[in-house]
Amino acid sequence: MADIIPFDRREGSLWLDGKLVPWADAKIHVLTHGLHYASSVFEGERLYNGRVYKLEEHTARLFESARILGMKIPYTEEEISKATLEAVAAQGFTDAYVRPVVWRGSEQMSVAAPNAKIHVAIAVWQWPSYFDAKQKLKGIRLEISRWRRPAPDTAPTQAKAAGLYMICTMSKHDAESRGYADAMMLDYRGYVAEATGANIFFVENGKLHTPIADCFLNGITRQSVMALARARQIPVIERHIKPEELTNFTECFLTGSAAEVTPVCEIGEYRFTPGPLSELLMTAYDAEVRAPVSEVKLSRVG
Repeated sequence: MADIIPFDRREGSLWLDGKLVPWADAKIHVLTHGLHYASSVFEGERLYNGRVYKLEEHTARLFESARILGMKIPYTEEEISKATLEAVAAQGFTDAYVRPVVWRGSEQMSVAAPNAKIHVAIAVWQWPSYFDAKQKLKGIRLEISRWRRPAPDTAPTQAKAAGLYMICTMSKHDAESRGYADAMMLDYRGYVAEATGANIFFVENGKLHTPIADCFLNGITRQSVMALARARQIPVIERHIKPEELTNFTECFLTGSAAEVTPVCEIGEYRFTPGPLSELLMTAYDAEVRAPVSEVKLSRVG
């Protein structure tokens, strides 16, 4: 970990409140509402071969998350997508991670802060793989978290909101301290939900099974992988999955902008073998995100 450069000491520029600024100058005050009260939403996007994968979809979700939290972004979706490309160009990377974030500022410091300014920043940095590349091919190990995804009437579960990730951080820290790569979370009813930062899929008899996204994000990568599977005549079944059903599945994998498609070999007492479907969808997803712009336009038209 010693060779990792702290994020406040990196070089380049990022987009902040309407313009590009030197990376080191992008600062906020310690009494910022977003820091104290989690009034913040964000996106995780990937840049492949110089193209931000599904940029418009990510920007639309950013605006929807902000709307759910009662924050009006002072720019249009088109302006934020354009700003994303400006931030990407400023850093000069071909493959990278992109993080737009929206938060309430320091004008008010109380639970209610209707007069706090809404800020927007977009940062771009190099981030190869969320999980160790060698281990990823073999399948990663998960434990089952003691924290559960909240009910939709107790938290803004359809927003990519910073506050919802507190239990994810706690779960992942617990898992890593015991030698696991990540943790699988159940939902408030006890059904399988997702990992700490990725959706989850299982394979049984050539069919994909995945939890219904009714109390967690219906991930953009999740939707892409489901479309790729259906295009290859692989049945996709969205349903509630009980933890004890994991014994019936032969393969398991995670999906997410950071995780991409990552096979899983273990969840607690349950074992899986990364197999042909996981490999097929890993390959198909990689081809999808790295497709030349002309091919992407044609696929959308078709």
